[in-house]
Amino acid sequence: MPAVNAKKKSSPASEAGSPLGIPSGAIPNLTATEALPLYEKAKRHMSEAILMGEWPPGTVLPNETALAQMFGIAVGTVRRAMSDLVAEGLLSRRRKTGTVVTGRSPHHSMRIFFQYFRLHRADGTLVRSRAEVLSVGLLKASERESEQLQIAPGAEVVKIHRIRHVDDRPVMHDRLVLAAERVPGLPHEPAELPELLYIHLLERYGIRISAVREQLTADFADAEDARLLNLSLPAPMLTIEEIAYDQAGAPTILGWHRASTEHHRYINEVR
Repeated sequence: MPAVNAKKKSSPASEAGSPLGIPSGAIPNLTATEALPLYEKAKRHMSEAILMGEWPPGTVLPNETALAQMFGIAVGTVRRAMSDLVAEGLLSRRRKTGTVVTGRSPHHSMRIFFQYFRLHRADGTLVRSRAEVLSVGLLKASERESEQLQIAPGAEVVKIHRIRHVDDRPVMHDRLVLAAERVPGLPHEPAELPELLYIHLLERYGIRISAVREQLTADFADAEDARLLNLSLPAPMLTIEEIAYDQAGAPTILGWHRASTEHHRYINEVR
């Protein structure tokens, strides 16, 4: 989560060390992180603060100069990031007030679609999940996988199986398949696989997910579901089958998700 804390216009700063009164050690220096365009890093930090409620609707952001100092980047870089967020509806510019969090932000723009869990709490609030990777394997693609990923028959694929935890409760398990030739050097040890896999694809391989096709079905939990998600049978399940496409329209990830909706509901809002 972003360490930057914006404040309501009426709330005075209470601490010293940054333009917002935030201790300087809590401010993420974006130039020290992974090789991604700086404005993209700034957008990610700001949008995450908005989506996760750290910057609630009505929050007035610092000016561009102050934000640039906080993030350790140029004013022009901050301006580009904020302009993009205004265009996406997360922020608005108001005369005499400044840049304000709108409260109209979609939970899942394509830019941040894969950073967040698509099962929300029953009241609709967004939740963050923790991924536990069970296995990573290098195998030969099945005929169906080869066809869906548009790769040579029998080509090698990376298969990932993981569990999603929310509030320390297992609620969904995922199976993901990627063409091995597109992700050379991807860790095959579960403990080394990045938790935000889709962000890793962008930052390490330049693969940006730009479209997703999903199919949803409802059925009952099987023995594996019950074991992994601590369910008592019979139990209803939601199955999400998806194909994710990159910026060139090439099928990139095959995904199967089995989710318990006892305490959550599925929301997919892509704009």
